[in-house]
Amino acid sequence: MQKIIIDTDPGQDDAVALLLALASPDALDVLGIVTVAGNVGLNQNSVNALKVVELSGRTEIPVFAGCDRPMRRTPVTAEHVHGKTGLDGPDLPDPKIALQDHHGVDFIMDTLLEAEPKTIKLCALGPLTNIAMALVRAPEIATRIKEIVLMGGGCFEGGNITPAAEFNIYVDPEAADIVLHCGAPITIVPLDVTHHMLATPAHLERFLNMGNKTGDAIHKMLTFSERFDLEKYQWQGAPLHDPCVIAYVLEPDIFTGRHINVEVEVSSELTRGMTVADFWGVTTRKANAHYLRHGDTKRYYELLVQRISKLP
Repeated sequence: MQKIIIDTDPGQDDAVALLLALASPDALDVLGIVTVAGNVGLNQNSVNALKVVELSGRTEIPVFAGCDRPMRRTPVTAEHVHGKTGLDGPDLPDPKIALQDHHGVDFIMDTLLEAEPKTIKLCALGPLTNIAMALVRAPEIATRIKEIVLMGGGCFEGGNITPAAEFNIYVDPEAADIVLHCGAPITIVPLDVTHHMLATPAHLERFLNMGNKTGDAIHKMLTFSERFDLEKYQWQGAPLHDPCVIAYVLEPDIFTGRHINVEVEVSSELTRGMTVADFWGVTTRKANAHYLRHGDTKRYYELLVQRISKLP
């Protein structure tokens, strides 16, 4: 049983990632969910996380609100993709469960300090503000983290919020820089992988045909959020980014990559948030991340359908 903390800014694809994790109680012990400003503001992201937890039926999972802005930057959001609520599509009821009183950064710090070292993985689906703040306030947690698995960045696929940068890294590049240099084991799930995990009409139909509330909600979520990427990329489906993080934790051999050096641009306005991935080893910079490059799309969607079909 793997112990994980999920850091997220839900987001339709974040919601699917949360549901995949919550549908896997045999494999994942979800210690808590922490929200961060990103796709929309912190308050709305927190409401969205509570809604998703209720949808899953796993209302025992605690949800904590984290940081409401990047470490040094003006907040950037993505309503143009995710809608005004960040979770447009399904009409999910207002949550009955409430946020925990503990701040999300304190929860991350305290949980890692109290647990046996190297027993907890951090699964980051949004900007890395909360994890970076925890590392700044308690640097000793870095050696206690089993692994940080994060969705962010890109090399061969460029960016999705600017030509150079992926959204999660762009929103808080200073936080990403801190995380990448903390010394903990890191796996990066970049656009280079997620751009091949397309939610085609056939895949969407499988969610709709699950016959449960969760599958219907996912179909509505992704049908809404896909419209932006379908117009932008002109592909047969839109990338389903964040569930790749949970899929990697559950079945890492779905993906392949290599251990390389990855740096984040924090000073240039032109390339702010760019992940400079030395995939071909052309520098002498020390490797600091396992950078995923390819994934098995069929196995990915089989895992999603198999697990999520068990939810209400």
